[in-house]
Amino acid sequence: MSKNIAIIGSSGSIGSSFLKYYESENSSNVIYSLSRKEINNSNPNIHNVIIDIEDEDSISKASQICMAKGSFDVVIVATGILHDQDLSPEKSIRQIDQKSFHKVFSINTFGPALIARYFIPLLKKETPTFFGFLSARVGSISDNKTGGWYSYRASKAALNMIIKGLSIEVSRNNPKAILAGLHPGTVESNLSDPFKKGVTKDKLFTPEYSVSKMIDVIQNLESGDSGDCFAWDGVRIEF
Repeated sequence: MSKNIAIIGSSGSIGSSFLKYYESENSSNVIYSLSRKEINNSNPNIHNVIIDIEDEDSISKASQICMAKGSFDVVIVATGILHDQDLSPEKSIRQIDQKSFHKVFSINTFGPALIARYFIPLLKKETPTFFGFLSARVGSISDNKTGGWYSYRASKAALNMIIKGLSIEVSRNNPKAILAGLHPGTVESNLSDPFKKGVTKDKLFTPEYSVSKMIDVIQNLESGDSGDCFAWDGVRIEF
């Protein structure tokens, strides 16, 4: 059976791999590919939509465009920031910076929350649906044994709380919807590039492998799992 799917952050390593997976899963799948930049794709069932997750008006307009094809079976929020030319994960409290904190929260927390506001109402209600957010194991408070990375850890911990809250609210009028955080592992990408030196080869995944494992997780989730966060290997991550 074909699905209506939205991939937000489809130009990234993981987002593009989700896009490729769902494109190959069923040639009749209708996929909305949402990104800050235009993506060329010859498949007539893939619709490219520009979105800026730091701009609420852009998110709202993108949701209205997506609404044209009807309700969705799957929505994946595959966006995130760990570093760029102006910021990097803090190793010490001396590196905590208000501007950097705001940027990380804007992309990792505020953006996904606003996407949820405008896209959760687009989920189907008559059949099971899935709304997934890329999270991270380092967002677990109980799992934090090393400290540091203050803004990134906090932004993902806040995202996990938002996912939990959303799952409770959504269950009241759309009990067939499952919302969950997904930890992809350490993936070969621009996000992980500066930090992969100490990662063993068996723990450094290609985007395609990581997505294949997360798809396995998604397909095995049940309604009681909604609101939780799961690693690529299916292990539930404690908050």
